Amino acid sequence: MKRITGDMIINQVLKDYPETIPVFHKFKVDTCCGGGGSIAQTASRDRINVEELLSALNKVIGAP
Repeated sequence: MKRITGDMIINQVLKDYPETIPVFHKFKVDTCCGGGGSIAQTASRDRINVEELLSALNKVIGAP
């Protein structure tokens, strides 16, 4: 199973792993206007801890 990384584009992650939608919402990540940016860029802009976000995203997709 592939891991979700900070350099991945949010819209692509949502497309490939729709089960991540609630995680993005829980962390209040802008998946609309910010969906074209990378997870790391958008999390940084929105002042979200990217490591916690990535951990939660990978947990929900069952990645190690």
